[in-house]
Amino acid sequence: MPVDYTQLHDPNAEYTMRDLSAGTMGIRAKRGGGRDVEITDVQTTMVDGNFPWTLVRVYTDAGIVGTGEAYWGAGVSEVIDRMTPFVVGENPLDLDRLYEHLIQKMSGEGSIEGTVVTAISGIEIALHDLAGKILELPAYQLLGGKYRDEVRVYCDCHAGEEEDPEANADEAERVVEELGYDALKFDLDVPSGHEKDRANRHLRNAEIDHKAEIVRAVTERLDGRADAAFDCHWAFSGGSAKRIARAIEDYDVWWLEDPVPPENHDVQREVSQSTTVPITAGENVYRKHGHRRLLEEQAVDVVAPDLPKVGGMRETRKIADLADTYYVPVAMHNVSSPVATMASAHVGAAIPNSLAVEYHSYQLGWWEDLVEESVIADGSIDVPEEPGLGLTLDLDAVEEHMIDGEELFDEA
Repeated sequence: MPVDYTQLHDPNAEYTMRDLSAGTMGIRAKRGGGRDVEITDVQTTMVDGNFPWTLVRVYTDAGIVGTGEAYWGAGVSEVIDRMTPFVVGENPLDLDRLYEHLIQKMSGEGSIEGTVVTAISGIEIALHDLAGKILELPAYQLLGGKYRDEVRVYCDCHAGEEEDPEANADEAERVVEELGYDALKFDLDVPSGHEKDRANRHLRNAEIDHKAEIVRAVTERLDGRADAAFDCHWAFSGGSAKRIARAIEDYDVWWLEDPVPPENHDVQREVSQSTTVPITAGENVYRKHGHRRLLEEQAVDVVAPDLPKVGGMRETRKIADLADTYYVPVAMHNVSSPVATMASAHVGAAIPNSLAVEYHSYQLGWWEDLVEESVIADGSIDVPEEPGLGLTLDLDAVEEHMIDGEELFDEA
């Protein structure tokens, strides 16, 4: 049947044109009913939190707006601007197709990993919020339903003097008793006073003893009241990582995170298989393809994707499914605002192998002010039943905390 191109901008026409700005001439039959929705714009605003959070909003001709978030990083907003023409005119309910569409359109700019995948993640999360609102379903329902009503949160803790084992223990006790968390994480890549040359990643015996002393002080002070994980931030050589793991095997360690740099999977595997201490990694790899070797080669005991960085909600679900085939649990890394934190909670509700979602802003007094709803209570997140992510941005709070030079979103 020939297409009447004079009807392309007629809302009652049988056909519409999409993706004109991307240079394609695809023609699609319009969907019927309330699902006949088109994306009209994508906008970003960066908030100056303890990390620079990139908030993303996807607008539609139905007046419904979806909100997402991309992991912080230079150039993310610019990449989202670059991709906006590729989704304008598209139906936001085509979640998988739009994700793959963006991956393919941005392949020349590096959609395997890095800033491009992070930018796509922000749009993808906003699409889940938007689709849930259109269909009047919570986002977890778009991922297959839920295993749990609440998702455990672990608090990333920072003592005033992080090199002091007892200061870390004091903070652990405070966070448990005053803030109600039963899962914590502390850093081990802190100065010990015994370093000679940190660039070579090799630890002297005194440095190993210092790391073990932090673990001892925290775990003994907690005395089983809370789980405690310890993060190395990819700082050590394979041999030093094995020695750290050996030195802390007698303590109650939830996991040891990222003990070696992320590029060499062989070393990661050797460290994991050398110790009874659970080893966690995954924050610094992208998409399910980046996590494949970690899981297939049993190089991790816990996998830790960062949802607004790794590819978004469905991609994190795919990583969790792959992990589940190897009986590996998922502890989502998260340094985000309430938006991506809640997106992580929806995924955590929808997967069987969820351990916890990280919270990295307990020392930032206005974190929860960015949304109208309560997010974390008593160390967990109650997964909302409201459509989409179940959050409402407080635009006044967003404007108050915007990075200098940023512009506030348009109203819906």
